[in-house]
Amino acid sequence: MEEPNIMRLRFTKMHGLGNDFIVIDATRIPISLSPAQIHALADRHFGIGFDQLLVVEPPTPAGLALGADFRYRIFNADGGEVEQCGNGARCFVRFVHDKKLTGKREIRVETLAGIITPRMGEEGLVTVNMGVPILEPAKIPFNSTSDAIVQPLEIDGTVLAITALSMGNPHAVQVVANIDTAPVSELGAKLESHPAFPARVNAGFAQVVDEHHIRLRVFERGAGETLACGTGACAAAVTVILRQLASSPVRVDTRGGRLDIAWAGLGKPVLMTGPAETVFEGEIDLAVHTSD
Repeated sequence: MEEPNIMRLRFTKMHGLGNDFIVIDATRIPISLSPAQIHALADRHFGIGFDQLLVVEPPTPAGLALGADFRYRIFNADGGEVEQCGNGARCFVRFVHDKKLTGKREIRVETLAGIITPRMGEEGLVTVNMGVPILEPAKIPFNSTSDAIVQPLEIDGTVLAITALSMGNPHAVQVVANIDTAPVSELGAKLESHPAFPARVNAGFAQVVDEHHIRLRVFERGAGETLACGTGACAAAVTVILRQLASSPVRVDTRGGRLDIAWAGLGKPVLMTGPAETVFEGEIDLAVHTSD
């Protein structure tokens, strides 16, 4: 017979431009949540509500060998673990500073996508070195025999022009005339699960305003459209620079606010700067079933 035990979970609710998270400190005591528990916590009516769950852990031995200060794990609202989250990375830095888990302004953080090096700046802004964009189709992963910057992708008989790349997680970016009228929800869902992307994909819709300014909406895999997406902003900025539609630095306006992206070109890392805010702290009881 199974009897429920209660685990009290302490969390911090944070957001980066409205892309919201709960952050859990697992640096002292390991914490493991099932996909079903994460999905329940993410419910905005019956749980806490968030786009992603962020877990702060000590680095693994492999991470320690690379000089990592922490390990950063990201779980989408559907409970699935993902490789990277730019807005989450900024909140991560703010969290470890606010909790006095480190005194370093710049830290090295182990993620599924590799080491990132975010830095706490002035006025609450955080700059994150997001690494070098991955453009090789097999590494994105994207099923294509071409490495062209703009590639055709068919959906329901319509051929879209996309740029596929990875910022530690896969992105398919379209340049559109107006993001306000773009079919983000309908087309984003179809792009997310397109068979050309075996690990699913984040769908970005970018509108070029001028040489250093774009507007952006992103349908994130496992979360739907969010108010902002840090890796999506990086992917969109790289896309418009590669397509020679804009030049670095690029101001990216999302529905949640502004990110500033700098990229010096092929083989160079992307630098993302933006805010990270704490909303509140709390505790919640979770039922944990154990067998006699």
